[in-house]
Amino acid sequence: MESIAAWQTATLCGIVLWIIIASYLNVTQKLRSLLQPWVTRLVIAGTPFILQIQNYQHKFLDGLFSGLSCVVSVPFYTAFLPLLFWSGHGKLARQMTLLMAFCDYLGNVIKDVVSAPRPKSPPVRRITATKDEEDNALEYGLPSSHTLNTVCLSGFLLHYVLSYSQHEEPSLKFAGVSLVCLFVGLIGLGRIYLGMHSVVDIVGGLAFGMVILAFWLTVHPKIDEFVVSGQSVTTFWAALSLLLLFAYPTPEWPTPSFEYHTAFNGVALGIVSGVQQTYHQFHHEAVPRIFTPQLSIPAFLGRMLVGIPTILLVKFCSKALAKWVLPVISNTLGIPIRSTSYVPALSASNNGKKSAEFKQAGYLQKFFFFSKQESFDVDTGIRFIQYAGLAWSVVDLVPSIFSYLRL
Repeated sequence: MESIAAWQTATLCGIVLWIIIASYLNVTQKLRSLLQPWVTRLVIAGTPFILQIQNYQHKFLDGLFSGLSCVVSVPFYTAFLPLLFWSGHGKLARQMTLLMAFCDYLGNVIKDVVSAPRPKSPPVRRITATKDEEDNALEYGLPSSHTLNTVCLSGFLLHYVLSYSQHEEPSLKFAGVSLVCLFVGLIGLGRIYLGMHSVVDIVGGLAFGMVILAFWLTVHPKIDEFVVSGQSVTTFWAALSLLLLFAYPTPEWPTPSFEYHTAFNGVALGIVSGVQQTYHQFHHEAVPRIFTPQLSIPAFLGRMLVGIPTILLVKFCSKALAKWVLPVISNTLGIPIRSTSYVPALSASNNGKKSAEFKQAGYLQKFFFFSKQESFDVDTGIRFIQYAGLAWSVVDLVPSIFSYLRL
């Protein structure tokens, strides 16, 4: 068995220590009491500017900004990243996946710590063209996740392209930076136009996004090296994922943010464990890439036709397996559980609000719930396993099928 490095142990112990300290000192509540009133005032003060922007209402602008919001949403990246893996760009795909998980966690943590409102509607006109946008509107406002994610992912993609490009012309870099800035600007403006965010949310998304991007550009080579060739990678990442679920702060009122984090937390674990096992088979730098004779367009389309139904089937099976296994394990260990949506037989007698509040509670709060004979919402574990299974299939099962079919 591979030994666990000292830095891995220190990292996990540090998170546990933070959970204990933050719980006993009520760090989340204290930060919220300092930041929430200030941010709320800025949101209210920014309402006239939003209304001024919305005076230019037009069906074309409604469609444009709604479309751009879909292009940079979490569901879009969830669908796009598997195709990036299967196109032969495994290094870029796994780094963007982990960056997305990192952004999703930090962005949602900040949202739920501050618990600042979105612009009030009415008077602000809020456009939610998709179910995903309706769910986003239930989250808190600061920072804008769309803006933060766009800064990080488009900035990292530009860095990756320029790093591996054979052309070092300043004009190429200027054009790339200009396109990224234009894209980020349109996303930020669109979030205001759609009534989803105020100016302070956009500025917060820009600021946090640039800090996260700068940090990621510094550490991503070492993280990628660890994922593909480190020791005890899957064990460490599984423990890290579990602790991050417990370390998530409790918002003032329940929001979908914790569910989004749980899903992408599972995706990160599935990607890391799958790549660790199959790197030398399917994800090394010499694999065939799209637009080359080794991976033609018809072959890539064949991969899509085989891969997409497979991962959807794995997602369904993972969910079904988790819905059966987790209640059995919980009952065996004597852990009281309930389910708000996935297992009707375990539906709680409590109202949905209390269940959601508990689902998003910190580690010590959950411990105290157990001591009072309360129950744990098993939906968190089901969702985590479901998306971990889906991600594992993207980088392990499906490439194995491609190899068997010679795609």
